[in-house]
Formats: sequence, structure tokens, C-alpha cells
Amino acid sequence: MPEKVVIIGSGPAGWTAAIYAARANLQPLLFEGAITEKNAQQQTLPLGQLNLTTEVENYPGTPVGKTREYLASALKGDRIPYWVQAEKAQPSHGINGPELMELMRQQALNFGTRVETDDIVKANFQKHPFELSTLAGHFVEALTVIVATGARANYLGLPSEKKFFNNGVSACAVCDGALPRFRNKPLVVVGGGDSAVEEATYLTKFANPVYMVHRRDTLRASKIMAERALNNPRIQMKWNSKLLEVIGDEAKGVTGARLENVQTGSKEVVESAGVFLAIGHTPNTDFLDGQLALTDKGYIKWTTPARTYTSVAGVFAAGDVADDYYRQAITAAGTGCMAALDAERWLAERGHH
Repeated sequence: MPEKVVIIGSGPAGWTAAIYAARANLQPLLFEGAITEKNAQQQTLPLGQLNLTTEVENYPGTPVGKTREYLASALKGDRIPYWVQAEKAQPSHGINGPELMELMRQQALNFGTRVETDDIVKANFQKHPFELSTLAGHFVEALTVIVATGARANYLGLPSEKKFFNNGVSACAVCDGALPRFRNKPLVVVGGGDSAVEEATYLTKFANPVYMVHRRDTLRASKIMAERALNNPRIQMKWNSKLLEVIGDEAKGVTGARLENVQTGSKEVVESAGVFLAIGHTPNTDFLDGQLALTDKGYIKWTTPARTYTSVAGVFAAGDVADDYYRQAITAAGTGCMAALDAERWLAERGHH
């Protein structure tokens, strides 16, 4: 018997889709991803990118408060996080990313979502019901599929970059730039495209100066965006330069960045409370094997305005795997809701309730 709805992915989009599908009595089956070394290296473990984030201040309904007490009562058994048991200090604002994701997961389970800790490694969308194969060797048929596999931020691969991840190293200015640790401090943005200019410009609301580190002597960004950076008195360009090392300590986190001039080989250290990587994202679409239409940036293409439809009828996309613009937890959750409603209506039109 085919599943009515299979959801692939366990970030805000996936869990929101699961909550809505379960409340619609569609008995969704969600694949949250496998716990493997490859997924750890790619940062694609269960619970998505938000599970790798510390403070989350911008998700509605999660102000600072008695979140820990609620977590301890809402979660079950070994899902109660160690930081709740250990009474680890809570963020001064908002909630920790892993806490928020655990709450989403538990809410989906409360409504009857079934969860498999496994990866979908192959999909056949050329026939219906759709066929899905897992890393563990299982086979699943589905009447509808919601792809919510997200996109992972690109990093340089420096050991120091990894060491200070979420302790001053970030790939999302909108997510993290307003945190107290960065306010009125110098910051570094690595990159030279439109995204890098957007990140740097956003950070100037809180930080001064913002150093833009770029390997060339001109920005790759569009002319209007480049002018925006060059005319901003709070942005200082570090031309022909690359990030060599993130500097800091465990207590303070990032305190500086070591740069190298790619032409002369000379090195300098700039004081910085944070390093923001703006060198792009990679949507997690490899398992699709080209069966869904993608944008020129490799994201799943939504084929109908204000809908989560893809190029294959019955397959829907939600979250960052289809969104290269906003990439926020709240927008991902919104499209997860949309995808579940789209799937429910698609099924109803074909007599499946």
C-alpha cells in the first residue's frame, strides 16, 4: 500500500509539513536523514541546519522564558537534550536552535507522524506511485512526495573555521548579525558577489567596520550592488585577500582573522568579533538525479506562483531546497505548511482522503 505523503528532510519545512499533513489525517512518513560521517561532514544530519545554530532570536513565539522547563516536560525519554538535564545556561534572547528543532519534531510526533532515521538516496518520479529507495536498503512507494532537504552553506574548509563554528563563525548575517556578541564590533565578511554585499550591508546596521575580504581587486557583484558596498562608509575592502585563519579562544569565541594577500603573500591580522562566510549555498538535490527542474543556481524550481508545485505533478518542494533568497527558518516553515496543503488538495482531487 503506497504512503499518502512522504516527506524528505527534517528542518523547519519538513516538520511543519509533517504537522499539517498529520492533522489532515494523511499519516505522513518523514525521513529525517541518517546519522553518518558523510552527513556530519556535510552538515546534513537530522534536524537540519537550525540544529547547528545556537541563539535563535527571530522565530516568532520563542522569546526568552521558561523554554527549558517546557522542553523537559514536552519531550520523551532520550530525546530530552543533555543541556536541559545539565541546566546549561539559556540564551539571553530566544531559544537554542536544537531546542527549537526538538520541539518541532515532538509536535509532529504528537499528531502521529512516523519518522525514519534514514536517507532517501534514490527516487523514481517517472512512474506513479513514486518509488523511493533508502540508504538502509528499504523501498517505499508514495502517492505524493514533499522534498524539504534544505541547502547547506559553503565553507572554506579551514580547521579554525570549523573550530569556531557558531562561536563567531556564521554563514547567515540575517540569522546572527543582531546578536549581542557582534554589536558595535568589527566583523569580517568573506566573498565578493551579491550575497556578500547583502551580508556586509546588513551587518553595518550593527557593526563597524565590516571588512569585505575578496580574492580579486573588483567585486563580482552586480554594478548596483558593488556601488552600494563601495559607497558605504562602514564597509572596508580587503582586496586581493583570502581568509587564512580564524583567530579566537573558547571563552570569547572569534577575536580576529588572519588574512593573506594573494598577490604579495603578505599577511595581516584584523580584529573581528565574527567571520561571516558569504560564498554560496549548495542545495541538497543530488538524490533527485535530474528528475525535477532546477533553477540556474541548482535549486528546485517552483513551477507555479504561490504554490510549491515542481515540474512533476504530485511532487512538492519546501524550504531552502527551493529558496535561494530568504533562507530563514520562518519562511521554510511557511512553505512546509504550503506544501502539505498542496499535497492534501492534490490527493483529494484524485479521491485520496
